[in-house]
Formats: sequence, structure tokens, C-alpha cells
Amino acid sequence: MPCLACVLLVDDDRTANFLHKLLVTNMGIAGQVLVAEDGQQALTTLAGLSAPPALILLDLNMPVLNGLDFLTRYAQLPPVNLRPIVALLSSSDHWLDQARAQHLPVDAYLTKPLTREKLQGVLQQYFPQ
Repeated sequence: MPCLACVLLVDDDRTANFLHKLLVTNMGIAGQVLVAEDGQQALTTLAGLSAPPALILLDLNMPVLNGLDFLTRYAQLPPVNLRPIVALLSSSDHWLDQARAQHLPVDAYLTKPLTREKLQGVLQQYFPQ
């Protein structure tokens, strides 16, 4: 398993954040796990980091700033040397959500619940050892 410097979890569901953080921690894949409860908090968190997280696990449906709106604003940020891999999480596998995400900086589209197997798939594809 690769060890990423930082993973950012973005979800308005505190239980999901707790479980996702527990999963990432138990898998031992990140030195640091940050949590934001909506897209606006995620943008604020990113602005305060000296280096971007290697992986962002982003919920689609959130209040304040949803996942797609976050991605639109995220795409407008100044480029950095290492762009994080973004995995969009949704409780829906509706084709329209996936189609809207195709035009944004999304690397993977995963349906909830996030499992060890789904996370391992993202790691194997984007962070080969």
C-alpha cells in the first residue's frame, strides 16, 4: 500500500467522515487525514496548506457548496505542481451525475459506501507502488 502524505475527506455527513477517516487510518495509507464538511470548508482547507493533499475523497451532495460546485471552483485555482487525485463519492450511480462530473477534474466516480476494496482500486490505479 502506498503511504500518501495527506488525504482530504469532504462530506457533510459526520458519520461518513468518521467512517472514511477510520478506513483510511486503518489501511495506513496516509500520514495525515483532513476533514471538511462542505466544499467551502474544503477550499479554505486547501488554501491553508503548503502542499496539496495527494487524494481528495469528495461527496457529491452537500449544503453550502456541493461537490460539483467545489470542483468548478477548484479547477479555477492556480495550478500546483502536484494536482490531487479526486474521487467523487455519491449515493447515486445516476448517469447524469457521472456525465456532469466528466467535464470537471474528477479522476474516479465511486458510489457509497466507500469500502476498502473501492479505495484499494483507486490507490492501485493512481498510486502504483
